[in-house]
Amino acid sequence: MRNDLTALQPNFDFNRRDFVVATLATGFALAVQPVSAQTIKTDAEGLNAGEVKIPATGGEIPAYQARPAKGSSFPVILVVQEIFGVHEHIKDLCRRLAKAGYLAVAPELYARQGDVSKQTDIQEIIKSVVSKVPDAQVMSDLDATVAWAGKSGQGDVSKLGVTGFCWGGRIVWLYSAHNPKLKAGVAWYGRLTSAVDDLHPKHPLDIVADLKAPVLGLYGGADTGIPNDTVDKMQQALKAANKPSEIVLYPDTPHGFNADYRPTYRKDKADDGWQKMLAWFKKNGVNS
Repeated sequence: MRNDLTALQPNFDFNRRDFVVATLATGFALAVQPVSAQTIKTDAEGLNAGEVKIPATGGEIPAYQARPAKGSSFPVILVVQEIFGVHEHIKDLCRRLAKAGYLAVAPELYARQGDVSKQTDIQEIIKSVVSKVPDAQVMSDLDATVAWAGKSGQGDVSKLGVTGFCWGGRIVWLYSAHNPKLKAGVAWYGRLTSAVDDLHPKHPLDIVADLKAPVLGLYGGADTGIPNDTVDKMQQALKAANKPSEIVLYPDTPHGFNADYRPTYRKDKADDGWQKMLAWFKKNGVNS
């Protein structure tokens, strides 16, 4: 029996869903206004960057891609959005990765469920959109994004990595158990366990034995949404399963410490995590 997430949801059919989001939002999500003065703005000089369409099950999903303007066959990094979708911060992260020599692409993984960019209440975002996004759909759409990168003639998908933030951090762990061709993952403060339901049947703590690629987890010791004991349990599970993954727990650091547009931003931890991420990719064959 297949142990990937698609096989766990035999009654779920996302072929028939209408696509609600046809183009990416501009600017920052309204739920996190006002934007901090610390916000990093990475220019596109020397890059080819912009919105693209990814052929996926049932239609197309919008995505943001960035890569060096010169050259080809760049290693590919999937960038998995925060809970707020693919907004300006996620696009900026793609440009930062492109400056480091990667083809970075962030697909809008809520495209079938709704546009969260104009919503102002995070609980409503979770209730009306995020809770309705099936893990199987996310795995399929990430697979489609990899296929797009390979067919573009610009990406070398034999050097494939994934990184994700918040909501996307959890997805990094799941995708690392899903895709046997993945070289490495880096999960930024992604939830490790929670209640299960039909659309979200397993969480990172449940799939440790199935990990097919090494994952670096970057977590905050003062993250009120991800208790330290769950991080400890994940570390123990990785050790017990003899998986070459690692977790860094930054003391006195909140959730969202890499989100420079929010008050939770911690520059020293974010800079350290970014360097650790690049080193992790290089160490595991996702090298530019």
